[in-house]
Amino acid sequence: MISLASDYLLFQLSSGKSIPFSAEMISVEVMGDAASVFEPEFVKHAAASVFHYFKNELGRESISVAEFARALEKVLRSFGFKVESDLDESAAGKPAGKDLQLLAHESGGGCELVFFPRLRDALRTQMRHSPRFVRFCGLRGCVKHLAGARRWGPRCQTLHDQIVGYLRECLSAEPRDSDCTLVVE
Repeated sequence: MISLASDYLLFQLSSGKSIPFSAEMISVEVMGDAASVFEPEFVKHAAASVFHYFKNELGRESISVAEFARALEKVLRSFGFKVESDLDESAAGKPAGKDLQLLAHESGGGCELVFFPRLRDALRTQMRHSPRFVRFCGLRGCVKHLAGARRWGPRCQTLHDQIVGYLRECLSAEPRDSDCTLVVE
């Protein structure tokens, strides 16, 4: 068995898979109307603090995405922000809305030309049902496939940020009846 690096935690996805992330790589994006409320740098530091708490204070090596999200919400609330969670215990057990890694494989080699329009279609498909939250999983595998990389590097991080940013823009552009949270794992 390969041991986990000292600055990583295993994040357990709702699909049952566990993926290692460092504090810098953690990408549990809980969005909705929060994009206009929080500064990205503020949320990044808050997420790094929650990561540090679980890794160093509690000595944990693995954590569920839902547990991490709840802790991050608690930190944001302590700063006076009104954060409402759609990630309750029943939602944590739901299957992911769309597998990004599968979408990347279906798109072939055309990143911007094929993948991004399909990604917007997948978001719209989920939005048709007026959900409380929209879920995408498999972001890490998707990015590595689209970048043609075996290991995570700066190019992967840039593409990761582009995909998450694109999903945020698409969500904010979609008409909706109520608040909707975007979860990208």
